[in-house]
Amino acid sequence: MDVFDALAHPVRREVLRLLKGGPMTAGDLAAQFDVSKPTMSRHFATLKEAGLIQAEKSGQTIRYRLNISVAEEAAVLVMGLLRPGPRKGSADQ
Repeated sequence: MDVFDALAHPVRREVLRLLKGGPMTAGDLAAQFDVSKPTMSRHFATLKEAGLIQAEKSGQTIRYRLNISVAEEAAVLVMGLLRPGPRKGSADQ
């Protein structure tokens, strides 16, 4: 799964925003959304596959945390795409 595909869905972006505050259990995260548990599981799986979050299982509890390095790398790439560059036909080329 590509990072940008994972970021395409608003629920997944909100999960990442919530995880900025620190690790959370799957149940605590799921409680923030009006979607089914299987749907949330698919969102978590997509984010894990893209490397944006990490999961730690302890008994029946899964705790997710933001993978800062991958998230920062994606943010830097996006910011680079938004930065104005030389225009076609300019002397800077």
